[in-house]
Order: sequence, then structure tokens, then C-alpha cells
Amino acid sequence: MAKLAINNGSKLLDSAPKRIEWPPRDEATAEKLKEIYMSGKWSFNSPMEQEFENAFAAYHGAEYAVFMANGTTTLECSLAALGVGPGDEVIVPALTWMATALAASFVGAIPVITDIEPDTLCLDPEKVRKAITPRTKAIIPVHVYGSMANLDELLAISEEYNIPVIEDCAHMHGGFWRGKGVGSWGKVGSFSFQQSKTMSSGEGGICITNDPEIAEKIYLLKHIGYGRGLKQGQAVKAPENLLCHNYRGTAFQAVILNEQLKTLDERLKIYESNVKYFASLISDIDGIRMQAPGKEATLQGYYSHHLIFDGGEFCGIDKNIINAACAAEGYSISNGTHGAVYNHPLFNLNADKGQYRIDGGKCDVCENLYTRTLGQSHEALYYRENMDMLSAVLHKIAENIGELKDYAAKTK
Repeated sequence: MAKLAINNGSKLLDSAPKRIEWPPRDEATAEKLKEIYMSGKWSFNSPMEQEFENAFAAYHGAEYAVFMANGTTTLECSLAALGVGPGDEVIVPALTWMATALAASFVGAIPVITDIEPDTLCLDPEKVRKAITPRTKAIIPVHVYGSMANLDELLAISEEYNIPVIEDCAHMHGGFWRGKGVGSWGKVGSFSFQQSKTMSSGEGGICITNDPEIAEKIYLLKHIGYGRGLKQGQAVKAPENLLCHNYRGTAFQAVILNEQLKTLDERLKIYESNVKYFASLISDIDGIRMQAPGKEATLQGYYSHHLIFDGGEFCGIDKNIINAACAAEGYSISNGTHGAVYNHPLFNLNADKGQYRIDGGKCDVCENLYTRTLGQSHEALYYRENMDMLSAVLHKIAENIGELKDYAAKTK
């Protein structure tokens, strides 16, 4: 008689896992938004934008911040401020959203897509060393999902080769490495506030830095060449080599984010506590491992949390079958990663035309882990009871793994 629900056995869970309401809404923030609306101070370096910039920079241990439209423009402006342009190369990880690679293309540079570590899923420093050429002008590690890139090693490479690091922190708001906020270690830290992020205003982004010259350049780049504090009609001629844009954010976004920043630390500690608890629950299951947190993380952020089914008898079972089995028991996870960036259907740069290159020709670690990884978002990580539920589901599947293997064989 079948025991797994996917085989018409009894379903394990009676109720669905909980999800925190996201993006968060509350009446107090709504009232503040009304105040901004009535004030008419909606953009153009409004007081609310400045307040949020200062608070966000201070939280992460940086001196300066520049708020703007989204997390793609932040990357583009970071590269432009560092003088990266046509013919240059920018090293980016294989596992990232397209914006990391496309930002290099937007300034005329060539993204060099480089493989990841098998434990953190972040950019592999040893692969970075091999990818460096005389044309390399920037390295963009991504603190991806529930881990951090190895900043110690990457910054040592940066110093050795005199190549600046731009930290892509789109998944890592509030994370700390060796007691200091991510984004404040490299030359620039870039954050996204897109709808799904752990700080969200629908869209939005911010750069942080400790370099006043870089901060000023980024501000000019996003504010059509106006310097900070200047108003319309007070423009000073922008530098000729700095192609400036209108990438401004608004005060409405800044209000929402400033309120979320006040509870970020509390939420991150809940995520981290629940992930550690979950790790203890599934430590006895052979063949499942978790994405490793940052090697020197003192507070780990969690945009999402990932399970890698690459051991024991799970190896031979398609991850989609594993997830279907979880869903049948009452706890669907998700597809996990979207795989190597160059395989994404929306990534339309052409390698044959020299618009990007893959270091070594292929990113084997990333491509293999894509087939073995499932994940769940931070909305689910907020509730400890979800950890108990998913653990129970995975234990049931592991205890009946032979049955699942038979099911998988029949679906081929």
C-alpha cells in the first residue's frame, strides 16, 4: 500500500504553511504617506529621501548613500562611477539575476560569467582569479539567497590586482560580515527594493559607499547631473565623461522603506533562528544539505532559504519530482534557483558576438546545482511552525524514498 501522497497515500499535513503578508502594510505608514502626498515634496532629493539615505547608510556602517529608481540602476551607476566602460570586463557570478550581468553591458563593458561555490552558491574566489585579464575593471560578487560571498578572499584579490569590488546586496539587506554591514566592504554596495525583497517599496534601489568622490559621481549619474543640494535651475556643468540619467526615486518609496528599516533587525533574527532550528530538525536525513551561510556572517540575511538534494538516494530523483512529492503532502517548496544567468530565457546577450563570455566555457557547479536545488522564500521562514511542517514532510519522503524512486521511474 502506498504511503506517499503523490502515490495516492494519505496526505501528511491538514493545513497549508503560513506566509507573512508581503510587502507589509500598516496604518501608521499609510498616514506618513498621506503626509508626504499633502506636502508636495515627492522627489528631487526630498527631505524624506535624505532621511532614509542617512538611516540606511548608518545601519550598514557606510558614510554615504544614494537612493534611486531600482537595483539595476544602482549597479549601472556604480560601474559608471568607477570608470568602467566600453571594452572593459566585469566579473559576475553565474548564479544571479540578469541585472548583475546586464548592468555591465549597459555601460559598454563585457560581463564575464564565473562559477560559484558549491556550498554558499556565491561567486567562487578561486574561479575569479582565473577569470581576471588585463581588461578586468570590476568584480561584482552577489550575496545570494541565504548566504554571503567570501568577502575576505574577494577583497584580498581586489587589493592584489587593484580591481574594485561592487557588492550586489539585492538579497542581503541588514546582513553583517565580521560585525560590519554588507555593502560597506567593497567600493560600493548596491541594494534592490523590488516587490519581493526583504525590504520592499515595489521598486527602488540604493548605493552605499565610504568614498565621498564615488558617492558624488553616483549622485550626479542618477540625478541628470545635478549635484546634491542643487535645485532645478541651479545646475553646474556635469563632467564631460559622465553620462548622467534620471534614475531618481521618490519620497513615497523612502517613507515605506524607512519604516521597514526599523523592524529589519528583528525580522532577520527570526529568519536566522528558524533556519538554524530547521537545520537541527533535518540533520538526520541523508542526502539533503542546506545552502551554507556566509563563512564570516555575524548576522545572515535570508531573501530565501535553499535545500540541495545532491546526496544519498535523492541524487537520482528529479528535483521537480521531489517538490511534487512535498506539495502532495501539503508543503510545496519552489523551483529553487533559476540556474545559470546565461540560460535564462530573458538573457539575450550574444556570446558569439562578444557581448559576454563564460569563463572556462561553462559553469559546471552552477548548472549542476540548478538541477538539485529547491527553496522557500523569506515569507515562509518567518514562522517556526513551518519549519516543523517541512521537516515532517521531508522525513516522510526520506523514509519512503524507494517508493518515490519507483514513482519517478514511471514518469520518465
